[in-house]
Amino acid sequence: MFQKISKTLIYSIFFVVILLLQYCASQSKFGKLKSGDLLFVTAKETGLSGAINNVTQKQKEASFDHIGIVEKENNHWYVLHAAPKGGSQKQDLKSFLTDQSDDGQKVMIYRLKPEYQKSIPAALKKAEFMLGKPYNFNYILDENSYYCSDYIERAFRENQIFKLEPMTFIDPKTGKTNEFWTGFYKKKNLEVPEGKPGCNPNGLAASDKLEKIGEL
Repeated sequence: MFQKISKTLIYSIFFVVILLLQYCASQSKFGKLKSGDLLFVTAKETGLSGAINNVTQKQKEASFDHIGIVEKENNHWYVLHAAPKGGSQKQDLKSFLTDQSDDGQKVMIYRLKPEYQKSIPAALKKAEFMLGKPYNFNYILDENSYYCSDYIERAFRENQIFKLEPMTFIDPKTGKTNEFWTGFYKKKNLEVPEGKPGCNPNGLAASDKLEKIGEL
């Protein structure tokens, strides 16, 4: 009986140690995060992701196709973002990271510079208010649906952290409208919204109000 109790105790201790190690690893990984940090997801080379990056990339060392804002609530981390699956949502950070990892994409942390940190509380409040809206699959601004960078720009709009710019769908290599976008809008019976106001993850990442913290 003593031997059985000892084995049970050993297994229990082993299980607890594993849990503690996992917890510590998680805390260490998230330790660099702060509420209000922006998470940029690296772009894929093909499909919609590649098409977005093709016409928006501004930095040679950085190319992104998605963005969310981090919020810590009751000692738990969340990402507020607008995504094709689920629309404007508040997602558990671990779940968010798993989704990106499954697609082979990395997540980079950017942070507002100290002089702009005061805008974060209002931005998080606005981001919470916008939850539940559907995803904007047309990428043409409206008040009833949001796409990822649109959601973030709106969250910080009160303090003018980011700005809307004329959108372009021109392939810089050819000087013509990217074929993907021509077909994309043709299927929707819409004209390519060249020059219409909008924003994108690469444009937001290039803001001089942000600083790169590292990879998550």
